[in-house]
Amino acid sequence: MRIEMGDAGQSGFHWTLPEATNRQVTQIGASACGATAVINTLKVLKIDKDQEEVATAVNTRLRANNVPLTEYLFSRSVAGVTHTDIIEGLEKASGGKIFARFFHLYPKRVVDLPSWLAGWINLGVVPIATLNLQHVPSGETNIPDAWHHQMVYGVTSEGVHMCNPLTVETIPNFINYVTSDSVLLIRRVDVISRWQEGMDLSVLSQNDDSGWREMDVEGQVKKMLSEPEPYSQSPESRPAGLLADWLFKSHICIPAAYQSGVTLCVRKDNTAAYRLLIEEPELVVA
Repeated sequence: MRIEMGDAGQSGFHWTLPEATNRQVTQIGASACGATAVINTLKVLKIDKDQEEVATAVNTRLRANNVPLTEYLFSRSVAGVTHTDIIEGLEKASGGKIFARFFHLYPKRVVDLPSWLAGWINLGVVPIATLNLQHVPSGETNIPDAWHHQMVYGVTSEGVHMCNPLTVETIPNFINYVTSDSVLLIRRVDVISRWQEGMDLSVLSQNDDSGWREMDVEGQVKKMLSEPEPYSQSPESRPAGLLADWLFKSHICIPAAYQSGVTLCVRKDNTAAYRLLIEEPELVVA
């Protein structure tokens, strides 16, 4: 039976804003938001570890920037960390003192997410959110370049309070970011700048991950490369509406290794919360 985590509108905090400002660690390196979230989680759970030691424990993969297009795209799909890497990193860095468990939120689940998170926080459990910040409303032109992992230090009716950077995300936005399919958008400039004449794009359809074929990444790249002039050189002069969508692609979509959701982390010597987290049922798909 699901544990009732509290009434709607419930709030919970590990840190106040001044405490978060003073204690949080910000991005420690390229693609290292996952490792940074682990460091902040260890701080909340009062496990003192050297940052370099934690970074080593978390399997952060870097983007391969100075490579041909196909290799670049493959590297982008796995750059950074997944929730599995975060859980393994917490286990290693804490010397086995922390138990962590990931809860999928895509497809959407039947849960009052703010109250659910606040309830766990009030039990001494630390959430790490895996957010697809690219999951923006249709027509939005300001699209971030990547997914993001952030430690949640508090939840109120105002929103979800997170570190790296310190931000209060509105509940609707937060829910939107953590209920995304595993898709990564790659900017046009990052595709065009790595294209070389004669490059074999068919390797994009030969990846072991069937998502590359299902999304027809090879076809997306070819369409982008075939865009008629002058729109590729002068985007501001391109037509608007459906014609623009047909003529001009601002991004391509590729499979992402990440899955949106929340990793809940607890000290094993917090025996009551540890037991509850082990026994908590999976969230039911809506």
